[in-house]
Amino acid sequence: MNLDPIINIGKATLTPEVTDAVTETFENKELIKINVLKNCLDDPKAIAQILSERAHCEVVQVIGRRIVLYKQADKEKDRKIVLPK
Repeated sequence: MNLDPIINIGKATLTPEVTDAVTETFENKELIKINVLKNCLDDPKAIAQILSERAHCEVVQVIGRRIVLYKQADKEKDRKIVLPK
C-alpha cells in the first residue's frame, strides 16, 4: 500500500488528542494509515479496535505496527472509494 502514515502513536498511547486527530483527519480523507511506534507498549490491534469505536470508523487492516482505518465520507460528492452494495 502506497499510503503514508499520517498519525504516529507513541508512548503516551491513545490520548484524547490522538482520537481528535483521527476524527479531524476523516473530514478530509476516507482512508488513513497510522503508525504505532516501538515505544508504545499497547497492542496495535487493541488500539485499532478502540479507535474504530471512538472515531466511528472501520478497521481495514493491522499489519505489524501499522493500522489502516476507513470511514465513508458524509457527502456523496466527497466519496473517493465506492464500496459494493
